[in-house]
Amino acid sequence: MASRTETILRHGFEDFREFVNPLIALRAELSGEPATMVRALDGRLVDRQGQAIEDFHGTQAFGHRNRAITQAVREFLDSDSPSWFPSRVNPYAGSLARRLCERANRTLQGERHAYSNAFFSSSGSEAVEAAIKLARIVTGKKRVLSLDGAYHGCTMGSCALMAKGPYRDPFGPHVPGLSSIPFADSDALAAAFAAGDVAAVVVEPIQLEGGVRPLTKEFVELLCTLTKEHGALLVADEVQTGLGRSGKFLASETWPRRPDAILLAKHLGGGLLPISAMLTRRELFEQAYGQNFETSEAHNCTFSGSAAVCVAAHAALDLLTDELIDRVDRIGTALRRAIQESLASLPLFAEVRGAGLALGIVLRSTDHPWLSFEHFGMGDLAHQPTVGLLLCHRLYKRGFFCFVCGHDWSVLRIQPRFTIEEERLAEFVRALQEELSYLCQLV
Repeated sequence: MASRTETILRHGFEDFREFVNPLIALRAELSGEPATMVRALDGRLVDRQGQAIEDFHGTQAFGHRNRAITQAVREFLDSDSPSWFPSRVNPYAGSLARRLCERANRTLQGERHAYSNAFFSSSGSEAVEAAIKLARIVTGKKRVLSLDGAYHGCTMGSCALMAKGPYRDPFGPHVPGLSSIPFADSDALAAAFAAGDVAAVVVEPIQLEGGVRPLTKEFVELLCTLTKEHGALLVADEVQTGLGRSGKFLASETWPRRPDAILLAKHLGGGLLPISAMLTRRELFEQAYGQNFETSEAHNCTFSGSAAVCVAAHAALDLLTDELIDRVDRIGTALRRAIQESLASLPLFAEVRGAGLALGIVLRSTDHPWLSFEHFGMGDLAHQPTVGLLLCHRLYKRGFFCFVCGHDWSVLRIQPRFTIEEERLAEFVRALQEELSYLCQLV
């Protein structure tokens, strides 16, 4: 008799098509995405045909089904420890909060004490919501700013801070007071503060979905200055850049002033369980929620920091050593250089940018009619470039699952696991050069 897992992996893909999202299933089928993954092996995924796939999406920093993280969760499940605490006095959340704050306070510049409180939820979007609420109640102001091109999540508050387009536009009217300014535009930032009503500015140190665009040094300096002068909270959304991805524990840790709130998620749960965190200062939390017993839970989640997810996060932090983060920085720098050198002569290549193992390959568009969405019968996507998706399609066959940026399809996003072998990265660069060369011949 087949186990439940075996049954799900046999029939569940079609169930997804029928009962969850048929267009996602159709897209995977038409584009040749390796969708029918049936097992994990040495950090990679293996599909029904037996092909091993290297996942460059970025959620699995320690590889799929990391053994140490899996074992930590299994040991917890085999124990008789409570998983949920009705009083909300949760020792698992407490121990993880202490560990995250202490680690975040230790930077490349030495100890920079900034964080003494954590709020846990399940997704990055929920962490953004927590920051919006914190900023409004602490400052007494209502206006929260983001930058054009941002991706902050799909719940209503975070959606209002999102880049204009399909992730945001259909869901209006949006939360009043939440809006964006042009990306890294110092003049626009100064003008926004002139009205005196800004509660917070929420920024990604590197916009991953927006095209792997790092903030400029000059903009960060002004951002730090203006938020401090006007009493606004500076919020760094490090859901994609934090926890070592940029080659530092936090991409914002060397900014002139530490952000008032740091948002973490993605691989915080080791790629196994969903957890997010907002780190802030205890005095800000108490100003917002410390008036009385009633206000102490004015913002909460039922399963905030539940035991199993905190165990997974502890296990992930065990693996996220200084040595591993140094490796991310070293091999990321080498990968960026190798991509630049390998693709420099190709007419469809523009540049490679980013930091650590959060890189973006910017591709030039082509006006060849056969390489357009209209040619493929998708006129509603005529405004989108196709080269990045075609390159992804060819890389699937080489065992690399790459993605274009959600807000900018001209940029190929490269976010491999931290433990990927250097030989495997060299194979990727060779495959990338060969497949982009093939596309160049078509135009």
